[in-house]
Amino acid sequence: MQQISDYELELMKIIWANGGTALYAEIVRALEEKGTPWTKNTIITLLSRLSNKGFLKTCKTGFRNQYIATVLEADYQEAQTRTLLDKLYEGSAKGLVTTLIQKDLLSSDDYEDLRKYWKAVSEANE
Repeated sequence: MQQISDYELELMKIIWANGGTALYAEIVRALEEKGTPWTKNTIITLLSRLSNKGFLKTCKTGFRNQYIATVLEADYQEAQTRTLLDKLYEGSAKGLVTTLIQKDLLSSDDYEDLRKYWKAVSEANE
């Protein structure tokens, strides 16, 4: 899966948070609410790049464009996590988790949530 820039990712997050589809006005409003208003040309350029990369398709709704995600957020997260694991940890998830724990990047709440998750998964697989 292709990588996207941080700015492109910002737009994708807005579209994913909106159920995988958004009108231009909804994107602008979400950017303004985040305190990051961009120019119309910047937004249109980034949306066009995302379409060219296969992350979005555009549908006309009257005179407005509706942007529809063609890549699920979970799929993008998985691909980026695999890239990170391969690049930094030679594919070892254990190496990543070890770093998170050793460098105090996991809060005790995070750790407890993961422990409960792993327990539930292992019980479901029994």
